[in-house]
Amino acid sequence: MPMLLELMSSGMTQQEILADYEDLEPDDLLAVLAYAARLSDAKRVVLTR
Repeated sequence: MPMLLELMSSGMTQQEILADYEDLEPDDLLAVLAYAARLSDAKRVVLTR
């Protein structure tokens, strides 16, 4: 999953990722984003100055 997040954050479109990884489906990419969203909720960082 981290690899897919890296590809998305590098600017690759979903269509490009799906073309490069033919075993993936659009719902797989949505699942990766949902997973990342849950992780970001679980870990909150408070920045102080």
